[in-house]
Amino acid sequence: MRTAEPNTPDGHTTPAEQAATRGHGTPAGPSRGHRGPVGPTPGRTTSADPTLWPDIVAVPAASRARTVVTEGLVRRALGRLPLRARFAGDGDVGLGGPLIEVRDPAAFHARVGTHGLVGFGESYMAGEWDAPDLVAVLTVLAGHAAELIPAPLQRLRGLWAPRHPHDERNTPDGSRANISRHYDLSNDLFALFLDDTLTYSSAVFRGFPASWDRLAAAQQRKIDRLLDLADVGEGTRLLEIGTGWGELALRAAARGARVTSLTLSREQRALARQRVSAAGLDERVSIELCDYREARGEYDAVVSVEMIEAVGAEFWPVYFRALDQRLAPGGRVALQAITMPHDRMLASRDTFTWIHKYVFPGGLIPSTRAIEETARDHTGLRLARRDAFGAHYAETLRLWRERFTERADDVVALGFDEVFHRLWTFYLAYSEAGFRAGYLDVQQYLFTKENPGR
Repeated sequence: MRTAEPNTPDGHTTPAEQAATRGHGTPAGPSRGHRGPVGPTPGRTTSADPTLWPDIVAVPAASRARTVVTEGLVRRALGRLPLRARFAGDGDVGLGGPLIEVRDPAAFHARVGTHGLVGFGESYMAGEWDAPDLVAVLTVLAGHAAELIPAPLQRLRGLWAPRHPHDERNTPDGSRANISRHYDLSNDLFALFLDDTLTYSSAVFRGFPASWDRLAAAQQRKIDRLLDLADVGEGTRLLEIGTGWGELALRAAARGARVTSLTLSREQRALARQRVSAAGLDERVSIELCDYREARGEYDAVVSVEMIEAVGAEFWPVYFRALDQRLAPGGRVALQAITMPHDRMLASRDTFTWIHKYVFPGGLIPSTRAIEETARDHTGLRLARRDAFGAHYAETLRLWRERFTERADDVVALGFDEVFHRLWTFYLAYSEAGFRAGYLDVQQYLFTKENPGR
């Protein structure tokens, strides 16, 4: 495993350095910072680097009226939920359940009142609130997501909710920048909490509860199911859209397929190529730094794992047309996708969220309806099968989160600071909670293409 160099291969600055120079008041995704203490600390995170984390260090200015109204709305919303919210210097609210402790109510309400759910996440990053069981609290919130904001405010979302920055549209150039901000962060960071397959998507377990020693096999089981769906075997011409760190390409090549794999991440491409060479499969696997819109050639099968979430609704038709255009008649597409309820997708699709700001810029989780209607309306692909397995993703994320927590000292050794640690803890817990609440799901799709000549 190589450590990320100070500069990317083309001589540009790393995402960490970009975060310090980007001029719109927020770091460009998760960023390295000073080497400080890692993990929960009482009170606010006062040691944060203001250059890297300007919106964490500075509590937003909020009028007294806004803060009072926010406090009332927050207490009213939390008071109806099966949890306990404890505000420093005041009593608890809620119906009982997992505890959320608000250590700095003034800062918490200022952030939520000014930036909504983005502020809620930033308040956690700042150490202004915490929870003994973070996943349990976030699971309650995810399960009642549609009720947290009063209906009149929901209808006015377009007036108060922040919009996506124009420069984060998933154009070819925008996609490269968005992908880089997450996946080029550091191969060594991902290796700290992923298993030896370096697979960063949901596994498929034989049973629950899942355990770390079975994660690698569960990831390979997921990959084999996708390859089976796509009927990948000896001589198959396979296009993979979204390389990851190469495990699917390796397993496909071991079946005798000839694999072309596309990625926009320089870090992932470099390590995936190393893994392919180490396995002696250079003649069977080509890993290209290439946007899916720039792909050429014809393939017997196309596989894409949790890539559609990074495409953006604007480009879903383009993405599915690319799958269709690259697929030979009689071919098969195996697609793995995270999904959310259609009504919630429609309500939030134009909203700039905490996840967009700090983890996955430009992304949008589709609904099953959106996927199936897009494929139907814009391609000749036909849906042949869909299997859901969201509970498996919840367990996958739990294992990653526990591993990330256990290896906190190694995170520090890579140069990531306390705010980053809290950011990723929140991200992993937030994602796990979405699957545990059923707000999120994950699907494996099979699409087929008719062969008129048969």
